[in-house]
Amino acid sequence: MSLHPTLQPYADAWTHSIEAISELVQPLVEGEWNRRTPCPGWSVRDVVSHVIGLDCEMLGDPRPIHTLPRDLFHVTNEAQRYTEMQVDVRRHHTAPEMTAELEYTVIRRNRQLRNESRDPGTKVRGPMGREITLEDYMRKHAFDVWVHEQDLRTALGKPGNLDSPGALVARDVLLAALPDVVAKKADAPRSSAIVFDVHGPVEFLRTIRVDIQGRGTLETAPALGPAASLTLDWETYVRLACGRVTPEAVSDRLKTEGDTMLTQAILRNFTVTE
Repeated sequence: MSLHPTLQPYADAWTHSIEAISELVQPLVEGEWNRRTPCPGWSVRDVVSHVIGLDCEMLGDPRPIHTLPRDLFHVTNEAQRYTEMQVDVRRHHTAPEMTAELEYTVIRRNRQLRNESRDPGTKVRGPMGREITLEDYMRKHAFDVWVHEQDLRTALGKPGNLDSPGALVARDVLLAALPDVVAKKADAPRSSAIVFDVHGPVEFLRTIRVDIQGRGTLETAPALGPAASLTLDWETYVRLACGRVTPEAVSDRLKTEGDTMLTQAILRNFTVTE
Protein backbone atom coordinates (compact mmCIF):
# COMPACT_ATOMS: atom_id res chain seq x y z
CA MET A 1 0.00 0.00 0.00
CA SER A 2 1.07 3.58 -0.57
CA LEU A 3 -0.23 7.11 -0.13
CA HIS A 4 -3.67 7.64 -1.69
CA PRO A 5 -3.47 9.74 -4.92
CA THR A 6 -5.84 12.33 -3.39
CA LEU A 7 -3.37 12.93 -0.56
CA GLN A 8 -0.20 13.04 -2.69
CA PRO A 9 -0.44 16.77 -3.62
CA TYR A 10 -0.60 17.68 0.09
CA ALA A 11 2.37 15.46 0.92
CA ASP A 12 4.33 16.99 -1.98
CA ALA A 13 3.44 20.54 -0.87
CA TRP A 14 4.48 19.83 2.73
CA THR A 15 7.76 18.25 1.58
CA HIS A 16 8.61 21.22 -0.63
CA SER A 17 7.85 23.77 2.12
CA ILE A 18 9.52 21.93 5.00
CA GLU A 19 12.70 21.44 2.95
CA ALA A 20 12.66 25.16 2.13
CA ILE A 21 12.26 26.02 5.82
CA SER A 22 15.16 23.73 6.76
CA GLU A 23 17.33 25.38 4.11
CA LEU A 24 16.35 28.87 5.32
CA VAL A 25 17.14 28.31 9.00
CA GLN A 26 20.17 25.98 8.82
CA PRO A 27 22.74 28.78 8.37
CA LEU A 28 21.18 31.25 10.84
CA VAL A 29 23.32 32.50 13.70
CA GLU A 30 21.80 32.72 17.18
CA GLY A 31 20.68 36.35 16.94
CA GLU A 32 18.82 35.80 13.65
CA TRP A 33 16.48 33.36 15.37
CA ASN A 34 15.11 36.32 17.32
CA ARG A 35 14.09 38.30 14.24
CA ARG A 36 10.52 39.47 14.22
CA THR A 37 8.09 37.84 11.75
CA PRO A 38 4.68 38.99 10.43
CA CYS A 39 3.03 36.69 13.01
CA PRO A 40 2.06 38.85 16.02
CA GLY A 41 4.41 38.16 18.93
CA TRP A 42 6.42 35.51 17.07
CA SER A 43 10.10 35.46 16.19
CA VAL A 44 11.79 33.21 13.63
CA ARG A 45 12.41 30.72 16.47
CA ASP A 46 8.72 30.82 17.41
CA VAL A 47 7.54 30.15 13.85
CA VAL A 48 9.92 27.20 13.50
CA SER A 49 8.79 25.93 16.93
CA HIS A 50 5.19 26.12 15.72
CA VAL A 51 6.02 24.20 12.54
CA ILE A 52 7.80 21.51 14.58
CA GLY A 53 4.78 21.37 16.89
CA LEU A 54 2.38 21.00 13.94
CA ASP A 55 4.34 18.02 12.65
CA CYS A 56 4.63 16.46 16.11
CA GLU A 57 0.82 16.58 16.30
CA MET A 58 0.57 14.97 12.86
CA LEU A 59 2.81 12.22 14.27
CA GLY A 60 0.48 11.78 17.24
CA ASP A 61 3.06 12.83 19.83
CA PRO A 62 1.67 13.82 23.25
CA ARG A 63 1.33 17.56 23.72
CA PRO A 64 3.85 19.22 26.05
CA ILE A 65 2.89 19.72 29.68
CA HIS A 66 3.66 23.39 30.11
CA THR A 67 2.26 26.47 31.81
CA LEU A 68 2.10 29.58 29.64
CA PRO A 69 3.27 32.92 31.04
CA ARG A 70 0.45 35.37 31.75
CA ASP A 71 2.02 38.29 29.88
CA LEU A 72 1.76 37.04 26.27
CA PHE A 73 -0.18 39.95 24.73
CA HIS A 74 -0.81 38.12 21.44
CA VAL A 75 -2.56 35.18 23.15
CA THR A 76 -6.20 36.15 23.66
CA ASN A 77 -8.31 33.02 23.16
CA GLU A 78 -8.34 29.26 23.69
CA ALA A 79 -7.20 28.40 20.15
CA GLN A 80 -4.20 30.71 20.52
CA ARG A 81 -3.37 29.22 23.93
CA TYR A 82 -3.48 25.76 22.36
CA THR A 83 -1.13 26.85 19.57
CA GLU A 84 1.22 28.81 21.82
CA MET A 85 2.02 25.79 24.00
CA GLN A 86 4.28 24.20 21.35
CA VAL A 87 5.93 27.58 20.80
CA ASP A 88 6.59 28.73 24.35
CA VAL A 89 8.03 25.39 25.45
CA ARG A 90 10.87 25.91 22.91
CA ARG A 91 11.44 29.65 23.49
CA HIS A 92 14.82 29.19 25.14
CA HIS A 93 16.13 26.50 22.79
CA THR A 94 19.42 27.28 21.07
CA ALA A 95 19.91 27.42 17.30
CA PRO A 96 21.54 23.93 17.19
CA GLU A 97 18.70 22.50 19.31
CA MET A 98 16.11 24.00 16.94
CA THR A 99 17.71 22.76 13.73
CA ALA A 100 18.36 19.31 15.22
CA GLU A 101 14.74 18.90 16.35
CA LEU A 102 13.42 20.16 13.01
CA GLU A 103 15.62 17.70 11.13
CA TYR A 104 14.60 14.79 13.35
CA THR A 105 10.91 15.67 13.09
CA VAL A 106 11.12 15.85 9.28
CA ILE A 107 12.77 12.40 9.17
CA ARG A 108 9.97 10.96 11.29
CA ARG A 109 7.24 12.63 9.20
CA ASN A 110 8.79 11.38 5.95
CA ARG A 111 8.73 7.86 7.38
CA GLN A 112 5.10 8.33 8.41
CA LEU A 113 4.14 9.48 4.90
CA ARG A 114 5.95 6.56 3.26
CA ASN A 115 3.88 4.17 5.38
CA GLU A 116 0.57 6.08 5.11
CA SER A 117 -2.06 3.80 3.57
CA ARG A 118 -5.28 5.13 5.12
CA ASP A 119 -8.23 6.32 3.08
CA PRO A 120 -8.56 10.14 2.70
CA GLY A 121 -11.93 9.99 4.49
CA THR A 122 -10.50 8.34 7.61
CA LYS A 123 -11.37 10.35 10.73
CA VAL A 124 -8.36 11.49 12.74
CA ARG A 125 -7.73 13.72 15.75
CA GLY A 126 -7.03 17.22 14.43
CA PRO A 127 -6.16 20.62 15.92
CA MET A 128 -7.78 21.38 19.30
CA GLY A 129 -8.68 17.68 19.52
CA ARG A 130 -11.42 18.05 16.89
CA GLU A 131 -12.26 15.10 14.67
CA ILE A 132 -11.35 15.75 11.04
CA THR A 133 -10.81 13.68 7.89
CA LEU A 134 -7.24 12.76 7.01
CA GLU A 135 -7.61 14.62 3.70
CA ASP A 136 -8.76 17.85 5.39
CA TYR A 137 -5.99 17.56 7.98
CA MET A 138 -3.25 17.06 5.38
CA ARG A 139 -4.62 19.93 3.27
CA LYS A 140 -4.70 22.28 6.27
CA HIS A 141 -1.23 21.17 7.31
CA ALA A 142 0.28 21.76 3.85
CA PHE A 143 -1.36 25.20 3.82
CA ASP A 144 -0.10 26.11 7.32
CA VAL A 145 3.49 25.08 6.65
CA TRP A 146 3.63 27.01 3.34
CA VAL A 147 2.22 30.16 4.99
CA HIS A 148 4.84 29.89 7.73
CA GLU A 149 7.57 29.39 5.13
CA GLN A 150 6.44 32.75 3.72
CA ASP A 151 6.54 34.29 7.22
CA LEU A 152 10.15 33.19 7.56
CA ARG A 153 11.05 34.48 4.11
CA THR A 154 9.60 37.88 4.98
CA ALA A 155 11.50 38.02 8.27
CA LEU A 156 14.79 36.94 6.69
CA GLY A 157 14.45 39.01 3.50
CA LYS A 158 14.53 35.94 1.25
CA PRO A 159 11.39 35.97 -0.94
CA GLY A 160 10.52 32.93 -3.02
CA ASN A 161 8.26 29.91 -3.61
CA LEU A 162 5.17 32.05 -4.23
CA ASP A 163 4.25 29.60 -7.00
CA SER A 164 5.34 26.38 -5.27
CA PRO A 165 3.09 23.31 -4.67
CA GLY A 166 2.21 24.79 -1.27
CA ALA A 167 1.12 28.04 -2.94
CA LEU A 168 -1.39 26.14 -5.07
CA VAL A 169 -2.80 24.40 -2.00
CA ALA A 170 -3.02 27.81 -0.31
CA ARG A 171 -4.89 29.24 -3.30
CA ASP A 172 -7.55 26.53 -3.07
CA VAL A 173 -7.87 26.83 0.73
CA LEU A 174 -8.23 30.62 0.60
CA LEU A 175 -10.68 30.56 -2.31
CA ALA A 176 -12.86 28.03 -0.48
CA ALA A 177 -13.21 30.56 2.36
CA LEU A 178 -14.09 33.48 0.07
CA PRO A 179 -17.89 32.90 -0.26
CA ASP A 180 -18.23 33.07 3.53
CA VAL A 181 -16.13 36.25 3.69
CA VAL A 182 -18.25 38.01 1.07
CA ALA A 183 -21.75 36.72 1.71
CA LYS A 184 -21.78 36.31 5.50
CA LYS A 185 -19.06 38.39 7.10
CA ALA A 186 -19.22 41.35 4.69
CA ASP A 187 -22.99 40.91 4.22
CA ALA A 188 -22.88 41.54 0.45
CA PRO A 189 -26.24 42.44 -1.15
CA ARG A 190 -28.39 39.55 -2.30
CA SER A 191 -28.42 38.79 -6.03
CA SER A 192 -25.04 40.49 -6.46
CA ALA A 193 -21.63 39.51 -7.81
CA ILE A 194 -18.16 40.48 -6.57
CA VAL A 195 -15.08 39.89 -8.71
CA PHE A 196 -11.53 39.13 -7.50
CA ASP A 197 -8.76 39.59 -10.05
CA VAL A 198 -5.43 38.29 -8.71
CA HIS A 199 -2.18 38.55 -10.67
CA GLY A 200 1.41 37.53 -10.07
CA PRO A 201 3.07 34.11 -9.57
CA VAL A 202 -0.39 32.59 -8.96
CA GLU A 203 -3.12 34.14 -11.11
CA PHE A 204 -6.89 33.73 -11.02
CA LEU A 205 -10.12 35.55 -11.76
CA ARG A 206 -13.02 34.48 -9.55
CA THR A 207 -16.57 35.69 -8.97
CA ILE A 208 -18.52 35.33 -5.75
CA ARG A 209 -22.24 35.29 -6.54
CA VAL A 210 -24.66 35.93 -3.71
CA ASP A 211 -28.10 34.42 -4.28
CA ILE A 212 -31.51 35.61 -3.12
CA GLN A 213 -31.07 33.69 0.16
CA GLY A 214 -27.76 35.43 0.84
CA ARG A 215 -25.61 32.36 0.11
CA GLY A 216 -22.31 32.87 -1.65
CA THR A 217 -20.85 30.59 -4.32
CA LEU A 218 -17.46 30.63 -6.02
CA GLU A 219 -17.49 30.75 -9.83
CA THR A 220 -14.81 30.94 -12.50
CA ALA A 221 -17.07 32.82 -14.96
CA PRO A 222 -16.54 36.61 -14.95
CA ALA A 223 -19.51 38.76 -13.96
CA LEU A 224 -20.90 41.57 -16.07
CA GLY A 225 -21.57 44.69 -14.02
CA PRO A 226 -20.43 43.36 -10.62
CA ALA A 227 -21.38 45.20 -7.43
CA ALA A 228 -17.67 45.48 -6.66
CA SER A 229 -14.31 44.26 -7.87
CA LEU A 230 -10.93 43.92 -6.18
CA THR A 231 -7.64 43.67 -8.07
CA LEU A 232 -4.43 42.79 -6.25
CA ASP A 233 -1.27 40.69 -6.51
CA TRP A 234 -1.03 37.16 -5.14
CA GLU A 235 1.42 37.95 -2.35
CA THR A 236 -0.80 40.76 -1.06
CA TYR A 237 -3.86 38.49 -1.28
CA VAL A 238 -2.12 35.88 0.88
CA ARG A 239 -0.84 38.38 3.44
CA LEU A 240 -4.30 39.95 3.81
CA ALA A 241 -6.14 36.62 3.97
CA CYS A 242 -3.70 35.29 6.57
CA GLY A 243 -3.87 38.44 8.71
CA ARG A 244 -0.23 39.42 8.16
CA VAL A 245 -1.04 42.98 7.05
CA THR A 246 -3.94 45.42 7.30
CA PRO A 247 -5.74 46.71 4.19
CA GLU A 248 -4.45 50.20 5.02
CA ALA A 249 -0.83 49.00 4.97
CA VAL A 250 -1.16 47.64 1.41
CA SER A 251 -3.61 50.17 -0.04
CA ASP A 252 -1.08 51.04 -2.77
CA ARG A 253 -1.19 47.41 -3.95
CA LEU A 254 -4.99 47.22 -4.01
CA LYS A 255 -7.41 48.49 -6.65
CA THR A 256 -11.11 48.49 -5.81
CA GLU A 257 -14.09 49.46 -7.97
CA GLY A 258 -17.82 49.67 -7.36
CA ASP A 259 -19.58 49.82 -4.00
CA THR A 260 -17.04 51.41 -1.63
CA MET A 261 -18.85 50.35 1.54
CA LEU A 262 -18.93 46.76 0.30
CA THR A 263 -15.25 46.62 -0.65
CA GLN A 264 -14.33 48.08 2.75
CA ALA A 265 -16.49 45.46 4.51
CA ILE A 266 -14.85 42.68 2.49
CA LEU A 267 -11.35 43.91 3.30
CA ARG A 268 -12.21 44.31 7.00
CA ASN A 269 -13.28 40.66 7.09
CA PHE A 270 -10.67 39.26 4.70
CA THR A 271 -8.60 37.37 7.27
CA VAL A 272 -9.62 33.71 7.35
CA THR A 273 -6.84 32.13 9.43
CA GLU A 274 -7.16 31.64 13.18
